[in-house]
Amino acid sequence: MRTIRVETSAATILLTEAPEPKVRDRKTGEIAKDANNGEALMTIGVVYIEEGESSLIKVTVPEGGVSEGLTLGAPVSLPGLVARPWESVFNGQQRHGIAYRAAAVTPAAFPAAMGDAA
Repeated sequence: MRTIRVETSAATILLTEAPEPKVRDRKTGEIAKDANNGEALMTIGVVYIEEGESSLIKVTVPEGGVSEGLTLGAPVSLPGLVARPWESVFNGQQRHGIAYRAAAVTPAAFPAAMGDAA
């Protein structure tokens, strides 16, 4: 399926859930791996705020892309953020959504308030 690049330059992104391993199979506890290089995948929770609206989203990040110094509630940067629509049938029910993935998650700074001039 097609991936859609997400432009984040005008957004404020705050970390709401610390990185944890992405589980591929809940029954066995198997950790999800990147299909291209086999690297373990992690998930984080963020609130994405843009133009006065906010959304809570989960983002998948390769384990090597998780930076040190991440703090809950603090702003983060998600370089290479993409969205990919998905759909599947689970227990006879059609389900669909959007999966988010980024190349990394790094600490960021709060944007300067409008009108703050140096």
